[in-house]
Amino acid sequence: MIKEKKNVSINIEENLVYLKQELGVDKSFDVIQLDQEYAGRKMSFFLIDGFVKDDILHYLMKLLSTLEPQQLEPNPLEKLLKTHVPYVEIEKVDDLDAVVDTVLAGPTALIVDGIDYAIMIDARTYPVRGPQEPDLERVVRGARDGYVETIVFNTALTRRRVRDRTLRMEYMQVGRRSKTDICVCYIEDIAEERQVKAVKDSISKIDTDGLPMAEKTIEEFISGRHLNPYPVVRYTERPDTAAAHLYEGHVLIIVDGSPSVMITPTTFWHHLQHAEEYRNKPVVGAYLRLVRFVAVWASLFLLPLWYLFAVQPELLPEALSFIGPNNVGAVPLIAQFLIIEIGLDMLRMAAIHTPSALATALGLVAALMVGQVAVEVGLLSNEVILYFAIAAIGSFATPSYEMSLANRIVRLLFLILTAIGGVIGLVIGMTAWLVMLVRMKSFNLPYLWPFIPFSYRAMRDVLFRAPIPLKNRRPTALHPKDPDR
Repeated sequence: MIKEKKNVSINIEENLVYLKQELGVDKSFDVIQLDQEYAGRKMSFFLIDGFVKDDILHYLMKLLSTLEPQQLEPNPLEKLLKTHVPYVEIEKVDDLDAVVDTVLAGPTALIVDGIDYAIMIDARTYPVRGPQEPDLERVVRGARDGYVETIVFNTALTRRRVRDRTLRMEYMQVGRRSKTDICVCYIEDIAEERQVKAVKDSISKIDTDGLPMAEKTIEEFISGRHLNPYPVVRYTERPDTAAAHLYEGHVLIIVDGSPSVMITPTTFWHHLQHAEEYRNKPVVGAYLRLVRFVAVWASLFLLPLWYLFAVQPELLPEALSFIGPNNVGAVPLIAQFLIIEIGLDMLRMAAIHTPSALATALGLVAALMVGQVAVEVGLLSNEVILYFAIAAIGSFATPSYEMSLANRIVRLLFLILTAIGGVIGLVIGMTAWLVMLVRMKSFNLPYLWPFIPFSYRAMRDVLFRAPIPLKNRRPTALHPKDPDR
C-alpha cells in the first residue's frame, strides 16, 4: 500500500503537530524538539541527541539569532539556504514523512513558519571505533587500517585508495522500519553495466522490516540457495583488498553498521586468496599460496581418506601400512571423529564467549584435561587426534571464515558417507560436492571459473601468485569495459 505524501505546510503549527507525533518527541527522551524564534519567525529544530554535532548546531543557532526580519525578505527559503545557514551538507525537503525518516537517520530538521519546505542539516556524527587492523585478515607487512561500522568512514577509506574519477558510490536504503543505508560501489569505466544492475536490482527487491544482522541479512536475500553452505560473496574488512577487487571490475556492497564489505561476484578461488601473498615477493607469495591450497585440501579430504584406509587397510600398499591406527580403542573410529568434530565446535564457541583474560586457561583445559585424558581412558586414539589436528589447522589457514565453515560441514558429510558406503560412499559424496559447485553461480559468474569452464591464463593466476607487472589483464569472466590494466 502506497502511503499518501504529506506535504510540508506553510503553517508551522501543522508541521510541528505531525512531526511531534511521528517522531514521538514526548515518548523518547533522545528525540529533541527545540522551539526558537529568529528574525521575527517561529522556527523549530528536530534532532536525535547523540547524533548531532553540538558545536555545529550551536554555531548555526548563533548566526540565526543575529538575523533581522528584513534580511529574510523577499525569499526567506533561498536566503536561509544560500546565505544565513552556512553549511556544506544542506538540502530542502517538502515531504514530512521524508523529514521523519531523515531525522531518525541523524540529520537535523529546521522547520520555519511561512516556508513550505523543511531544511535538512546533515550535521551528524556516529559513535565509532578507530579503523584498526581486522583480526581475520592480519598481515605481517601492510596497512593497519580496517573498515568500521560507519558507512561514511568506509566509503572514505575506499576512496582514499581509489581516486578514479569514475568511482561511483550509489546510495540505497533497505528495510521498511530500519531504513538501513547501503552503498553500491564500483568503477564505472571498468565494471560491467549488467553486473552493476544485477547487484542493485537484487538489493532493491529485498522486502523486510529491518536488517538486524546487517550484511549477513543482505547476503541471505541476494544469494538464495539457503541449504548450500558455500558463500557466493566474499567479505573483507581491509580497504586495500576491496580496492584491488574494484580495479578488477567487481562491485562492492557497503552496509551501514557493519565493518565487513561484500565483494561481488566471487568464485571458489577468491575465498582462498589472502593479502599476505601480495605483501611478499612473487616467489614467496606463490609458495604461501601453494601451502594454503595444501592446507585447504587437507581440511577437506584428509580425514575421510584416512578413515577409509583405516577401516579398509587392503587399499594401502605395503609401504604405507603404517597409516592405519595401532590401537582403535573401545569407541568406533567414526564415533571418535564425530565426537572430536563436535568437540572442536564446542571449543570454538566457548572461545568466542570467553573473556580474553581467561582464554589461556580455556586452552589448557582443552589441551591437557580433555585431550590427554580422552586418549588415556580410550575414548580417542592418538592417530585420530593427530589427523584431526592437521585438518583443523587447514581450516584455520583458510582465509575466508565462511569458506572454512562450509568445508567443515562438507568434511563431516564425507566422513559419514565413507562410514556408510566405504569407497563408493566417498566417491558419491565427492562427485555430488563437485556437481554442486559446478552448478553454483555468483551473479551469473560460474563458481568454479576458471577451472570449469576452463581458462588457462586465469587458472594459472589462481594457482600461482604472478608478479604484478605481468598481471596486465583483468579477469575476462567479469567482462570489464577496460580489459587492460
